[in-house]
Amino acid sequence: MAPAGGSASPTDLIYGFHAVRESLRAANRSLQRVLVVRTDRQFAEVVQAARSKGIPVHIEPPAAFDRLVPHGRHQGVIAVVAAKSYSSLEEILEHARRRQEPPLVLILDGVEDPQNLGAIVRTAEGAGVHGIVIPERRAVGLTSVVAKVAAGALDHMRVARVTNLASLVEVLKNEGLWIYALDQAGAQSYAEIDMTGPLAVIAGGEGSGVRPGLLKQCDGHIRIPMRGKIESLNVSAAVAVTLFEALRQRAKRKATQPAST
Repeated sequence: MAPAGGSASPTDLIYGFHAVRESLRAANRSLQRVLVVRTDRQFAEVVQAARSKGIPVHIEPPAAFDRLVPHGRHQGVIAVVAAKSYSSLEEILEHARRRQEPPLVLILDGVEDPQNLGAIVRTAEGAGVHGIVIPERRAVGLTSVVAKVAAGALDHMRVARVTNLASLVEVLKNEGLWIYALDQAGAQSYAEIDMTGPLAVIAGGEGSGVRPGLLKQCDGHIRIPMRGKIESLNVSAAVAVTLFEALRQRAKRKATQPAST
């Protein structure tokens, strides 16, 4: 089995009560088996859910859990799963069409910290994002650490992986999406742009931000005004601020639209 932070193995791990329980509920990842330290009342919900789906349950000693997840809070529950398969861009856009909503896509340019990616996935799912796109190179993939931090949200979020973000931007423009990059040197505040239409937001990696070539392709650069001593937010925090502004705008617009008859 892959270590907790591994990304290249055909199997991966999800650990912790909430993450494993949500994965069992979502039923869109192939769980191979569930490991628990006991089958008493504390673990009954997870054990029963696994057995009801025909997933083998194994009791393992605490030392085995510490070996599999040496730096994680496993809480005595680990699910061994097939690595999450990536969605396509078309699947993301089709998801928006089925929901009869203007597409809202998040593009991550080189996020390498699995903690950040997990937090971003959780935020994006809560804000109603239709899908996330990450590059194949110089970026973290969908590891078990990402799944743990996302606390179940990864099972409900479509994530595509592409070889070239520049080509992706052109495809999205042809699909009618406006492209905005988070950039602290941007001319507009994030709250000043209309986020109610077809939209893609690009956030850069830790420290480096969005690459200059990609910035040139965008329709605009947006910043988050800062009033303190620091100049910018962590990428996951910046994404959260921006996406929930999009959610606010979209909810307000929907509330003011006349009901269809």
